[in-house]
Order: sequence, then structure tokens, then C-alpha cells
Amino acid sequence: MGWLGLDDTDSLAGGCTTKSMEDLLQNLPDDVRVGTVRLVRLWPFASGRTRGNAALSVELLCDDEEALLSHLDRWWAEELSYLKGLISPSHHSDRPQVPSDPGMVWFDSQPDPMHYWSAVQHHVEAIDLPQATKSWGGAGIIGATAAAAWPGVNSTWESIAWRQTSNTDAPRSVCTKSLAEIDNWPGTFMSRDPRSGTSLIAPRGHSPVLCGVRATTEEQAEQALTHLLSSPNTEPSAGHRTFKTNQASGDHLQPVVRAMVEDVVVDAQRKHAKVETTQGIWTSFGEGGPVNQLARWLKKGDIVELNGLESEDGTFHMEQLRVVSWNARTQLRPLCSNCNVRMKSMGRNQGVRCPTCKQRLDDSWVDVPSEPPFKDWVEPPASARRHLARPLAWGPKK
Repeated sequence: MGWLGLDDTDSLAGGCTTKSMEDLLQNLPDDVRVGTVRLVRLWPFASGRTRGNAALSVELLCDDEEALLSHLDRWWAEELSYLKGLISPSHHSDRPQVPSDPGMVWFDSQPDPMHYWSAVQHHVEAIDLPQATKSWGGAGIIGATAAAAWPGVNSTWESIAWRQTSNTDAPRSVCTKSLAEIDNWPGTFMSRDPRSGTSLIAPRGHSPVLCGVRATTEEQAEQALTHLLSSPNTEPSAGHRTFKTNQASGDHLQPVVRAMVEDVVVDAQRKHAKVETTQGIWTSFGEGGPVNQLARWLKKGDIVELNGLESEDGTFHMEQLRVVSWNARTQLRPLCSNCNVRMKSMGRNQGVRCPTCKQRLDDSWVDVPSEPPFKDWVEPPASARRHLARPLAWGPKK
């Protein structure tokens, strides 16, 4: 009995770690029993991260561990090692692409969960890893180890189907009617963009994945995928599997930060907002919907609560935002105490006068609070959220 981890077998040039793991599992010796396969998303800013930044792990039970490791040696040499060095430019992301560097690990017992928490919240080097019973390959051993160490407490499920012809850039065919139906099923989440109705379940570009349906239970994920695949308007698949995942767990986020706003700078063209606070610089991107709208509304002196991730340059990417208190945004002339009508200036340094009863006062202004566009926590729309982001509607994780 032991834990197998695998990562970094894919790039935009092709491949997918889920399919690499599936092929491996389908070709294990007959005496090996396969546990629940786990798909684990990791720190989104990892410098060597691949397309989905997901690693795979599974518990395997066998009677002859030495024979299993010999089999894995052969499988690595013949089916996985050649994937090293895959790279392709991205047509939809500015992030520099890095060559794939597959890694596989075997642990006789599950690694300490601390190695998962480190890799989902911070940068990790290979030197920081526990010693595996056996390992193969390069940088992928980091994610592979983290996936094996995942405690699986806050979890969801994803059912993934693969294409019959994986070496193609042809558009995927997934029934839009069936997708709209499962989007309203209990338990499914992140299936469609609620604003445009476009699909969020299929990758773009060169990948063997046809689609992946996410749900809060294993049964709901499997039922939803079955419904999609049974439609004549969905292309035939080459098989599927349901994975236990840390998606929508919020595990990547640290405790909420409270801060005072010191300045807000908005990119006029792209609508990004850089919010300088007493707790660092927080960036809200133009695609962030309500988060970006609220961030651009902020002014110096406002008190906010924020949650997000520290990026490579020391700034923070804002994922959740709430205004605790705010300063007045405008000043108006006072209301007349007799008529409740807004008083008007009589000229420079001549005071103000009620247009109705003619009461006069010294020249003065009153602060008029301006309500924020949102008074509770806000998050980006589904299409702009990270895989790890826990929806606010689910409440705090347990």
C-alpha cells in the first residue's frame, strides 16, 4: 500500500496530467487495487506551473510493492519521460510558458499534510520536499508530492471525459442545451458563465480533455457528465473518470486582512485598479466584475477587508473585497432648518440663503455620504475566478 503522485506532463503543446494518470491506472498489474484518484490545484503563481496547475495522486494497494515499482519504472521510461520539454506559446494568456518537466513519486505512507499547505499557498522548491520512497523525473515531483500530501478535508468532485482524437485543435462539441440543464442541477458549480451563458467546462486549444463537470458530491458530478455525454450533440468520448478535488476549497487563501485605503490608481484603458493600503498593494483586474467595480470606487481613508494571493512581485491579487466603513464622497450646501430645502450660495464669501424662506447662514458645506455599490463581500464572476476560489454563497469553510 502506498501513494502515487504525478504532475507536469502537459503544456499548451498538448497532453494532460489527468489523461497521463488515467493511462497509467488502466495499465497497472492485475493485483493492484486503485483508490479514489485526486486532482489537486496548487499555488497559482508557481513559476513552473503548467496549464491547469493541477497535480494528481492516488492510493494504491498491492501485494507485491517491488513488482509494482518495477512496473512504474518501465511505464515512466516508455510512456512519460519523453514528455519532458513540451512547450507552446499561449494565444490567450500573457504569462510566459515554461517547458513541461514531468515528475512522479511513490510514498509508502501518505506525506505530512504540511507539504500540501506549503504548495497551495506559497512557492516551494524541490529541496523542501520530504524524501519519497522512490521518485522519477524533474520539477513535477513538487506538485506530485503536494497532491499525495493533500488531506482531502475541504473537497469537491470533477468528472472528466477525454476526446477520442486528442491530437487535434478542432473545436469541442458539447451540447449547449444539456449544459444549460446541468448548470441548474443541485450541486453542480462553475459550469457556465451566468452573464454570457458560455461554457466553463472545456479547455481551449490542444488538450485530450473533452470536458470536466464540477459538483459538490461524487454522484452529482457523475450524473451531470453522463447527461452531457448521452446527448447526440456531444462528441463521443474516449472514457471518463471522477476525481476528488480541492477545487472551490479556498485552501490557497490566508486569513482576511483589514486595512485602510491610502490611494487608488485606475488603469484608464484596461480598468485594473491598484489599491494602495496600510497592508500592502492590492490589484483588482478589469475582468473582476463586482470586485473591480468596488475597488475603483474606494477613496483614501476607507476601511476595507480583503482576501487574495501575494504574487511574485510582492503585491496582492484581490479575490474578495468588503467595505467596512467609508468617507463622504461629495459636499453639498446645507438644508434649510425651516423648509428642508437645499440652501444656495449668494456669492463669494457672502454666505448661503434658503430660496424659499430666505433664511441666511455663513458660507458652509456639509459632507454627504455616498453609498458603496456593494455593502457585503464581493467576488469575481465565475469565468474570472480561480479553480481554488470558494464561492461566497457557500459560507466559510469548516
